[in-house]
Amino acid sequence: MQKLKTLREDKVLSQRELARMADLAYGTVWRIENGFPEARTSTIRKLAEVLGVEPRELVKREDN
Repeated sequence: MQKLKTLREDKVLSQRELARMADLAYGTVWRIENGFPEARTSTIRKLAEVLGVEPRELVKREDN
């Protein structure tokens, strides 16, 4: 999920920092950013809250 990585980097957060702030395992953030199976809705909500965006922003497909 490239959008997650972009938003995380915009906030100058490491994957570990984001995971800690969202009360998630580091591996969860790593897997999501690296395109492994889709995240749970609750996980998306936690990440969106920390990043200050609506959950739909994280799952929105970007057209090339």
